[in-house]
Amino acid sequence: MAKLYFRYSAMNAGKTTQLLQVKFNYEERGQNILLIKPAIDVREGMGIVKSRVGLEAEATLIHSDTDLFELVNTESKNQKIDCLLVDEAQFLTSDQAKQLCLIVDDLNIPVIAYGLRSDFRGKLFPGSETLLALADSIEELKTICWCGKKAIMNTRLLNGKPVYEGEQVQIGGNESYISLCRKHWREGKIGP
Repeated sequence: MAKLYFRYSAMNAGKTTQLLQVKFNYEERGQNILLIKPAIDVREGMGIVKSRVGLEAEATLIHSDTDLFELVNTESKNQKIDCLLVDEAQFLTSDQAKQLCLIVDDLNIPVIAYGLRSDFRGKLFPGSETLLALADSIEELKTICWCGKKAIMNTRLLNGKPVYEGEQVQIGGNESYISLCRKHWREGKIGP
């Protein structure tokens, strides 16, 4: 039986590294995966999923109006899909997250989605909110704050200072975000 897995964390916990390892494991066994990522994430270039440790792979870009069920259904007619991998799942719309359920339930294809749980303001992303509600399996990947405690919050930086207001989505990496424990996120303390 196929399942929908949602693996979430704060930034810098190794989500993309783990996704690429899962991709490798499937392919090493001669199985086919479809790797997708939202087109809004252009940090590593169009159609590339790249981890901070240097692993990378090509991905099919999706947009907010892409019907994921139709995409996977069409692709599976050309070649059997043994697993759908989703990078940056927080950027999915709520409807797209629900379409992942249809892929699992109606096409019997396992889906493993990786993404952030919440934004820099402590608010859930629409895709993550729906995945947290509907996924068969939810797993937190852990990373640590500078203090050594578990980091669960993403802090946006502007000129090296934490900010708590602004648009929910601003694409960036280590230059724009840091992962903190809740206490240091709340205090705006980004280092000792």
